[in-house]
Order: sequence, then structure tokens, then C-alpha cells
Amino acid sequence: MLHKSSDLQDGGFCFENSHRNAVLESSMSELGYKPPNARKTGTTIAGLVFKDGVILGADTRATDDMVVADKNCLKIHCIAPNIYCCGAGVAADAEITTQIMASNVELHTLNTGRPPLVAMVTRQLKQMLFRYQGHIGSSLIVGGVDMTGAHLYSIYPHGSYDKLPFLTMGSGAAAAVSIFEDRFKANMELEEAKHLVRDAIAAGIFCDLGSGSNVDLCIITKNGVEMLRGYDRLAVRGQRLGKYQYKQGTTVVLTKTVTPLSLEVVDESVQVMDTD
Repeated sequence: MLHKSSDLQDGGFCFENSHRNAVLESSMSELGYKPPNARKTGTTIAGLVFKDGVILGADTRATDDMVVADKNCLKIHCIAPNIYCCGAGVAADAEITTQIMASNVELHTLNTGRPPLVAMVTRQLKQMLFRYQGHIGSSLIVGGVDMTGAHLYSIYPHGSYDKLPFLTMGSGAAAAVSIFEDRFKANMELEEAKHLVRDAIAAGIFCDLGSGSNVDLCIITKNGVEMLRGYDRLAVRGQRLGKYQYKQGTTVVLTKTVTPLSLEVVDESVQVMDTD
């Protein structure tokens, strides 16, 4: 069937599924079910490859809708001695997913007798998330150093993945990636790379209400791992300098009325019961 050029939609939002969604919601309500609500999460995680290894960074705010549930949440999880993972999305999903993967990697190491590879961990994670078709709400950044060098991967909740020299994920990812795109260089020195990751997480914290509190860093090299918990504390609450207690009589009393209360006299009687 041919369409006229005037019938084609040039752009804008498409409403062709709106009637279908209304029918689905009405049929669900008749059966006593409610349609799922959109889930709002808040996190900023990032990572980059520098001269000697990988640096991962994350904020420490955990939110429950509009409530800050935890101000010092750990979002950088250990999967193997040389491989770590940052989790964004649903905190419980990210926590249990990395715990399961750490157990599987340990069993794989014992069976093969060889240290794990970052690519192997990434493959197992993306296959696990793809198996659940996005119902595990975890966005992950996997970084580590193995016998083939330093590697950095991002894994999305539906199982797709990327391998790049710098990555950001979470609700503050857009602000964080702008810092990387402006200042990232290949083969950066350690201190410069640490400061860059810190600034990227700080951009996410200041530009996203779901991200906040402190900045955690994890430095992974062939010589070992250095976990910098509370590397920087941003947006510290200011000290109250003024006193806001007013003396009695500051506010003028315009009118004053005294209403006496009439109290009735009540006779009390005490009755003693003989229990013998």
C-alpha cells in the first residue's frame, strides 16, 4: 500500500501505541492488577584506563524514590583480586549480581587453575543479564588488569556491552562523560587520572539529584588494588553561624483574652474489696 508524502510522519512523538496501552491498563484493572510504575534510581559511576591500569569511581548516595536511604553506600564491588565492578540502578540487584559473579569466578579459577580474565567476567555478566531480559536492574562497569593488560567494559541491564577507554553510567552519566570527553588523554599518569575521575563523579553529583555525598575510587594495577573509600567529600553541610532563638517579648502581643474554666467538684469514693 502506497502512502502519500503528506501522510508520512516527519518527526515528533508517536502515539500509535497509546490506545493499546489504555486497553491493557483497563483489562489489568478489571483483574485487580496495577500497571508497573517507572523506577527512578540515582547513581554516578565512571571508569577510565590510564598508563598503569584502570581507575573506577562512584558516588555514595543510595535513594529510595525522593528519600536518601544511605549517604555512604558502597557501589564498587570486588569480583576477583584484580577485577572490580561498579553498580548502578537497583542497589539490591547490583549487590547480589556481583556476589553471584564473584562466587562463579572463584569456582572457575579453582577449576582451571588460572587467574580470571576481565573478558571472561564480562561475558558471564552480560549472559546473566540477557537471560533475565532486563528484569535485573543493574548497569555495570567492569574494570581490571589481567595477563593481557588493562580492560574496561560497561554492561547494560539487557545484556549489551561496550569496551572503551573511559565509561560512565547511571543517572549522572551525561554530566560525568562531558568531563571525560573534554579532558581525557591516552596514557595518563596516576595523579592526573585520579583527579579526572574525581571531577567526573563530582559533575554527576552536582548535576543529578539522585547522586551525592562522597567520591570513592578504586585503582587497579598489575601490582595490586588500592581502594580509596571516601576519597573526597563534596557538598559538605555548612556550619550555622547565626543564632535563631528570639527572646521573649520580641513579637508584640496584639490582644490577650483570659477565659476562666468552670470545674465541677467530683466526690471520690474508695471501695475496699475483701478477698479473704
